[in-house]
Amino acid sequence: MAARPCINLTHKYGYGGKNNNEKERIYIYDTTLRDGQQTPGIDFSVADKKAIAAMLDDFGMDYVEGGYPGANPTDTSFFQRKHTAKAKFAAFGMTKRPGVSTSNDPGMSVLLQASSDVITYVAKSWDYHVHLALGCSLEDNLESITSSVTAARMAGKECIVDCEHFFDGFKANPDYALACAKAAYGAGARWVVLCDTNGGTQPGEVGDIVRAVKSVVPGECLGIHAHNDTEQAVAVSLAAIDAGVRQVQGTLNGIGERCGNANLVTLIPTLMLKPVWADRFEVGISMDALAGITKLSRTFDDILNRAPNDQAAFTGSSAFATKAGIHASALLKEPKTYEHVPPEMVGNHRRVMVSDQGGKSNFIAELNKRGIQVAKDDRHLDTLIALVKEREAEGYAYESADASFELLARQQLGAVPQFFRVEAFRCMVERRYDSNGCLKTVSEAIVKIIIDGEEHLSVAEGHGPVNALDLALRKDLGRYQEELADLELVDFKVRILNGGTEAITRVLIESHDASGQRWRTVGVSDNIIDASFQALMDSVVYKLMKNRELAGHIAAE
Repeated sequence: MAARPCINLTHKYGYGGKNNNEKERIYIYDTTLRDGQQTPGIDFSVADKKAIAAMLDDFGMDYVEGGYPGANPTDTSFFQRKHTAKAKFAAFGMTKRPGVSTSNDPGMSVLLQASSDVITYVAKSWDYHVHLALGCSLEDNLESITSSVTAARMAGKECIVDCEHFFDGFKANPDYALACAKAAYGAGARWVVLCDTNGGTQPGEVGDIVRAVKSVVPGECLGIHAHNDTEQAVAVSLAAIDAGVRQVQGTLNGIGERCGNANLVTLIPTLMLKPVWADRFEVGISMDALAGITKLSRTFDDILNRAPNDQAAFTGSSAFATKAGIHASALLKEPKTYEHVPPEMVGNHRRVMVSDQGGKSNFIAELNKRGIQVAKDDRHLDTLIALVKEREAEGYAYESADASFELLARQQLGAVPQFFRVEAFRCMVERRYDSNGCLKTVSEAIVKIIIDGEEHLSVAEGHGPVNALDLALRKDLGRYQEELADLELVDFKVRILNGGTEAITRVLIESHDASGQRWRTVGVSDNIIDASFQALMDSVVYKLMKNRELAGHIAAE
């Protein structure tokens, strides 16, 4: 089949750079839900995949690859319907088996019937792998590529071909690697993606090879898929874009097998904010959406139940952090001195970690964000700064627990009423056989609370000690009871801060209510139950405090 021209991908660029210039479009293909799931220790449920797909779609990704239908029950179930509204939804799978027609290949049937806009095939492009993994001739592999692409197009799907091990294959046998790319393009693939599957190709090599591939496939139909085995996946992707590819693949926070994939959380701001690329290219993500990329990155880490990388580019809590000294002094006078982009453009914020006047200024700015006004010479501010430093040394993480920080600040400034006082609590876990001879574990909690001078004693059983404590705490809060009816705990995370069974434990709890507001609280102790109760207490008190703030605003209006 003769090669067909690609679509014209040039558009007016709406942000930054020079005005009235034609900007070439870079398409972002997210493979978090498939490549990312190959990360050791990560296993997405169907619910996880739905939540992540919605986040990626809202953010503005052009393509969201959902997984490999037919490979496992989770992915097969996930592809029963489409899960994106704006992004193209892609199903991943193998080209047909050699010697079998597309109609007789069960894997092909599942792909063609999946609820997706796009089929992305992985195809062998290294002659060594064709002989070793497929056990067929080089010609048979080319025929599998051609037939598979044709089948996808006849089914009304956009087709993408990921040429696996392309760069290693090109270095071993350039003619055959080019033949694979040409076969995919000639059969009608919208994108031919060059994969650095082993992650060892250097940026300069990638640029040279991409330019060679453009002799058989136009750059506007080429993509790059880089792995991070030498920590150069982002650099490799940018080198490929400079050489002519117009689609880039990667994952959130760079997760993936071995050392991970190209990190889209780094790539996207680089393409949008650095003039060397922003002056030439546009992506399908708005500047408003870019301001949410830090939240996207950290929310994704929360789903994975892992600590965010503090030193991650653009989105890490230390990405715009400066310690005391001449750097901090210069930063406060002119942020450009030590910031390569304004942190608010990526939804992050500046942190000046000092205890002198500059430190006070930073704390005041943080408090102002929460509507708390305090003067620099207020002695309560000195007390708050010292207390935060002391507690963070003990293991508290206020960066991840905004509600607990605000409560601490307001308590030091005398702005939080004592709604109730917990006199004592007790939690018991019993493992026993029930009347049917089945082994079961029962958790029971007792909480003694003083409200308006009256003692309330509540007992509750729950699914585990934390659930029992939560139920007991909120079982009878007197006149505050109705206010807490819509309070719901939506996430609970435990992190061990040092080794051994006597380790210090940090508990982070995320809560929300009917208004849709979400907040996080933290507890730290050498006892996991005590740490959990601290976080539960903060969540309840924060909810009561916010209810009064909201009522005050409504009354003022």
